[in-house]
Amino acid sequence: MPGTKSTRRPQTRAPHRSRLLPTSTSTKPVAVAITGAIGAGKSAALEAFARHGAATISSDEIVHRLLRSDANVRRELVERFGPEVIGDNGPDRGKIAEIVFNHPDQLDWLEELLHPRVAEENLAWRAEQERRDDPPALTVTEVPLLYETGADRRFDVVVVITAPEAVRRERRPPGDDREQRLLPEEEKVALADYAYVNDGTLEQLDAFVADVVGKITAK
Repeated sequence: MPGTKSTRRPQTRAPHRSRLLPTSTSTKPVAVAITGAIGAGKSAALEAFARHGAATISSDEIVHRLLRSDANVRRELVERFGPEVIGDNGPDRGKIAEIVFNHPDQLDWLEELLHPRVAEENLAWRAEQERRDDPPALTVTEVPLLYETGADRRFDVVVVITAPEAVRRERRPPGDDREQRLLPEEEKVALADYAYVNDGTLEQLDAFVADVVGKITAK
């Protein structure tokens, strides 16, 4: 499978054994995952894929939906963290974040609660896209903890968005040390089908995405 490691240094590598693209005669959308470091520009890449005709969704969007509408999730949150994490408009993400980011064991618990549900919701969304009268060629999901949770096995193609540390530091919130829990960037790039160093303009990122879309849909 062609894999563009950056717009400056295109490379070719074989597809991951557990991620094989649908055949060219299949109408099933190709399932693409975007991952990468905090502050690398994953959301901007997701928006670029949408501009180029892909159906897109982010894991964070799915989490928002679960927190708003899943009664079992809300009950578990109250039992674990107390009623103060539920506000007038549902779970208070700020209060929850303050708890879990200061206590790794609480973060582990929250991820164990949410990740299976997020995966289930994502698969349901992809099935819904496939059932459309005119299904998209690609479904693209932003998945921050793709490799860390083994979720890459559920996708046909993985795109890693990275950026120099100085750039990522400027983009991420002060005091955000979640990066320490993530797989090193160089390992993600080595595992990816396509990777991009996002240290340029949005136009350059868009051009990279257009190139990736063209290569995938040409198969």
